[in-house]
Amino acid sequence: MSNQENTTTKTILIVDDTPENLDVMKGILSPYYRVQIATNGRLAIRVAMSPSRPDLILMDIMMPEMDGYEACRHLKEDDRTRDIPILFVTAKSEVEDETKGFELGAADYLVKPVSPPIVLARVKTHLSMNDQRKLLADQVAARTEQLNIRNIELEKTRIEVINQLGRAAEYRDNETGMHITRMSKFSYLLALKAGLSEPEANLIMHAAPMHDIGKIGIPDNVLLKPDKLTKDEFEIIKGHPEMGYKIIGEQESEVLSLGAIIAHTHHEKWNGSGYPRGLKGEEIPIASRIAAISDVFDALTSVRPYKKGWSVDDALDLISREGGEHFDPKLATLFISMKAEIIEVMKQYQDTPE
Repeated sequence: MSNQENTTTKTILIVDDTPENLDVMKGILSPYYRVQIATNGRLAIRVAMSPSRPDLILMDIMMPEMDGYEACRHLKEDDRTRDIPILFVTAKSEVEDETKGFELGAADYLVKPVSPPIVLARVKTHLSMNDQRKLLADQVAARTEQLNIRNIELEKTRIEVINQLGRAAEYRDNETGMHITRMSKFSYLLALKAGLSEPEANLIMHAAPMHDIGKIGIPDNVLLKPDKLTKDEFEIIKGHPEMGYKIIGEQESEVLSLGAIIAHTHHEKWNGSGYPRGLKGEEIPIASRIAAISDVFDALTSVRPYKKGWSVDDALDLISREGGEHFDPKLATLFISMKAEIIEVMKQYQDTPE
């Protein structure tokens, strides 16, 4: 082929059990390509899976032990070789044979006796098509990676914003930023202990900081009152779950949507005496049942200007007593069994003295 460019960087594997056919194909292709030879299907598979794997395979069909169809099937089933174009070279030209080859993943057929210009033209075409496919696949992979990195960055930013909003609510209530960090970690560990999946536990961990976001809407004279609240003032405090739900609103984001649910229902109690809706038992979303235990435990064990922190054992005793009343009894038992992990979180995320 007079206008065939020098393409010796490409490697062609010729598979045929007849020496004369191999000589013919090698004579056509070797001026333009690196040529590999295999005399049967099994050897072709080994060559194709070697480090110097070919860019294209010319495969005879009728061969002993393993015919071309079977070799093609093996190559197309393996991730390492499935993208190598395979052109069948055969004396058979019946439609049913062509259909079988294409169903197995062959790219084209060449009928013996072969024509050198046609062989070169078909080989060049399929190599070019495969190069374009690889280029497109690489571009798609690179773009996908960029999008994944961007999505990860956006998710990190969103989670950080959520944490900061949670901290804003806690600071208004004389809490510290470490409170929401600890209770979020407790919630993650308890979720895993309860049999939730890693993604579900992560979702709860990232949504839990929003549990008290509604406190932003509570007046300072009520939220920060040092004395015992009046009945009316306590009713105002009890409005913060509904406020939190409205502040977050209905969102497509899973973490924000779950955050709204936790904000709305983390003060519900297992026995139905909680607020704002008086939900009972498993009517309360499991994420809120988990967050409630984590929140109360950390609030009890934390030192605040107006109180001393409880010991871990005393706080766990309360969790145990309130199992079946305030808390989901099964989750309460699981939380108590996590004592060593709980203490580790408390050590890692201690409050910074002001």
